[in-house]
Amino acid sequence: MADKDKKDAKKAGKPDPKAEKGAKAAAPKTDKGAAKTEKAAAKPAAPAVEEPKGPSRLRVQYDQVVKAKLTEQFGYKNQFQVPKITKIVINMGVGEGVADRKKVEQAAADLALIAGQRPVITKARKSIATFKVREGQAIGCKVTLRKDRMYEFVDRLINIALPRVRDFRGLNPKSFDGGGNYTLGVKEHIVFPEIDYDKVAEVWGMDITVCTTARSDAEGRALLAAFNFPFRQ
Repeated sequence: MADKDKKDAKKAGKPDPKAEKGAKAAAPKTDKGAAKTEKAAAKPAAPAVEEPKGPSRLRVQYDQVVKAKLTEQFGYKNQFQVPKITKIVINMGVGEGVADRKKVEQAAADLALIAGQRPVITKARKSIATFKVREGQAIGCKVTLRKDRMYEFVDRLINIALPRVRDFRGLNPKSFDGGGNYTLGVKEHIVFPEIDYDKVAEVWGMDITVCTTARSDAEGRALLAAFNFPFRQ
């Protein structure tokens, strides 16, 4: 009996290879996806973008004032002939982005604050050896605004940003494209109230294109003038 007890004791103290193998198989594997998610969460969050609350002031102005004014001026027979703004495209080029992608990301963060909508990174369509640009390289950012967010941007542009431009003498009335669309350039994006001059990394310029349904430049100019775009006389 004593010998049998010793054998049982040895078996009890000796680890079971099959049990160890099963324990290894049951051990949870490291979740690589979760690790990536944690790393992504550690990165600084993109600027919060708020949704517009209710119809914008300029949208109401268009429905109640601008439509009637243009109908009287051009003799439209129905409301569907009255031109309107369909979208606004804001493009910000960052020349230094060729050497430093972080500058493109900084510009995109500032543009998100200005537009109230996250922009997309623009990339070079072809390589240009002179400027050391490779195809597919990040060179800037752009955003397209529609509906109420578009009207809110126009409101801030003409009433706050443009009056803050140094030596501003009015918009060039000849910058239409022949189809009623208008493009203007802003040399310093810090004229927008959303940008804190003391915190900005660099100052960038931008091109703003106002797309309309106007059939001619005359109609397009009358439309924008009705929104109080400050054209030079």
